[in-house]
Amino acid sequence: MRAIKKELFMKPCVFIHTNHKQIVGAHVAERALRRYSKHNDKFDVSFIQLKDHSFFNDREGQLYLRDGMQRPWLNNDLQSFTPLRFMPPEIMGYEGRSVVIDPDIFAVSDIWELLSRDMQGKAIMCRARTGTKGKFDRCLASSVMLLDNKRLRHWNVEENFNDMFEGKRDYMNWTCLKTEPRESIGIFESEWNDFDRLTPATKLLHTTKRKTQPWKTGLQIDHRPREKFPYFPPLAWVMKARRKLFGEYAFLGHYKPHPDPNQQNLFFGLLRECIDEGTVSEEMIREQMNQNNVRHDAFEVLDHTPPLAPA
Repeated sequence: MRAIKKELFMKPCVFIHTNHKQIVGAHVAERALRRYSKHNDKFDVSFIQLKDHSFFNDREGQLYLRDGMQRPWLNNDLQSFTPLRFMPPEIMGYEGRSVVIDPDIFAVSDIWELLSRDMQGKAIMCRARTGTKGKFDRCLASSVMLLDNKRLRHWNVEENFNDMFEGKRDYMNWTCLKTEPRESIGIFESEWNDFDRLTPATKLLHTTKRKTQPWKTGLQIDHRPREKFPYFPPLAWVMKARRKLFGEYAFLGHYKPHPDPNQQNLFFGLLRECIDEGTVSEEMIREQMNQNNVRHDAFEVLDHTPPLAPA
């Protein structure tokens, strides 16, 4: 894995951004990218990790603007890595092209098809969000983005991140790409960020329903829920009171089994290949289990997972 430096990458690069809680998912995502591509010599894959950027720790516990409300920044939250998705252009010296994906996104087709597509002069390509965020808030899904780095010289993650603590930038507006000129964004097919749907048309599977991520079944939920419900304000009051009285993750329950066994088999089939090739060790999995980042029956699931079909 190439170390992150502010340098000119000679090839297009796929970046997987992650923290310590989702590091196993990141390795599985890397394996999927390589497994299903016939053009591995044409692009790099690199991790962007929260632990490598001290400005996140500098803000631990401080209040930032999120969906119009003040929330404390917690580096131990499941999704604390999210601002890192805006870092590829500066890592690549604002040159070339990159794709960035979350660590819970797994290729089932050749990523080169996305990396090499005609962007038609756009700076960013992504898909729209679904549900109320997409329909009413016009939120775009920045969890998979194709980026023309030279058109994004205004992206400086440390500066943009600090703006949230000064009330100059809202986390939700940032991650929904509302801070970008709409004409600079192109929309690609939903199959390039397929939300919890695995079909013959799927190209990148996104296990976006966090309550059913296959590697977390049975663990206590450790991601922060919404606290803004504009169409039913009383629920927002209840959620805010819950957090203030009992803590961030109180009464949220446990992760549930994934309803689609094919998606679970894909993840654990890829994880088995990571173990076989040495990118993930059994010791690492046990450590992640002890930290409650990976389900405690992971080895039993691995034992019962059939090998994946040849790519």
